[in-house]
Amino acid sequence: MNPEPLAAPVVTAPDGPRLSRLVQGYWRMDAWDRGVDEHLAFLQAHVDLGITTVDHADLYGDYGNEERFGRVLARAPGLRERLQIVSKCGIQLPSETAPGRRVKHYDATARHITASVEHSLRKLGTDHLDLLLLHRPDPLMDAGETAAALVALRQAGKLRHVGVSNFTPAQFELLQSRLPFALATNQLEIGPLATGPLFDGALDQVQRLGIRPMAWSVLGGGRLFDASNTRGKRVRTALENVGERLGGWSADQVAFAWVLRLPSAPLPILGTGNIARVRAAVAAVNLPLDRESWFEILEAARGEPVP
Repeated sequence: MNPEPLAAPVVTAPDGPRLSRLVQGYWRMDAWDRGVDEHLAFLQAHVDLGITTVDHADLYGDYGNEERFGRVLARAPGLRERLQIVSKCGIQLPSETAPGRRVKHYDATARHITASVEHSLRKLGTDHLDLLLLHRPDPLMDAGETAAALVALRQAGKLRHVGVSNFTPAQFELLQSRLPFALATNQLEIGPLATGPLFDGALDQVQRLGIRPMAWSVLGGGRLFDASNTRGKRVRTALENVGERLGGWSADQVAFAWVLRLPSAPLPILGTGNIARVRAAVAAVNLPLDRESWFEILEAARGEPVP
C-alpha cells in the first residue's frame, strides 16, 4: 500500500502550532529493538508520508527514549527543520534513574517542569520544543505557579506552544485562566474502546474553543486485537464488518477513521513502529465513514444502542 502523503500540517488552535494530521508516537521506541540507522530510516519514511509531528514524553522508555531519538536526529540534523517535536512532563515514576522515588506521582511544580524541559532539550539535542504538554493533571497543582513556569519557558524560547494531556474540562479551564496565551491542545484517550471524552464534555470544550485534540491509544493499546477481551472482540467485529462493507478496509483503519470523523478533528497518535501499518493509517485519512456506520461502531463499544 502506497498512499498519497498527507497534506500540509494543520493549525491545532487559535495562534497554535501546525501539526501533521497524524502523529507518530515514540512511546515504544525502546521496544522496537533497532539501531540508529534503522530508526532513522523509519523516521524519514513517515516524514515522507507527511507525518512530521513526533510525540514523546520525558518518562518514555524508562526516561530513555528522548535520548534515543536525539541520537537519531544527530545522524541527520537537517530533519529537525521538518519536524514538530511534542513532549510531555509531570509523571514521576519509580525508576533506576531516580532510586529514591518511592511511589508514582504527579508533579506540576515550576521546579519540576523547568528541570524536565531542560532535560528533554538536552536529550533530544534541540533548542526548543514545538509543544509541551502537562502529561497528567496534578491534584496538588498550584495553577498560578505552573502557569508562571510555562510562561517563563515560552518567553525564553524553549517552548513554542503549551498544552495539556488527560485534563478534564474544569482542569483545562483552571490552567487556562492563569495563562496569557491559549492552550494548544488536550491529548486524550479517544477510540472505539475509549469513548469517555465524547460524553464528559472534553470534546465539546475543545470544539467550542476551536482546538484540535490529540488522540492517544486509538486501538486500545492492543485490546481490540485481544481474543480474550470480550468488549474488544465485539468492537473489532463491528470494525471488520464496516470495513468489509465499505470496500475492504482493515479494522485498524476503520478505528482511525472513526476518530477522524469526530467534529473536533482529533489528531490520532500512531503507536506502531511498523511502516506498513503507518502507511495503512495514512490511507485511512480518506476512508469515507458514513454516520450510520459510525454509530454501529459506537453501539458495539457501548454494548447497547444509543438511548
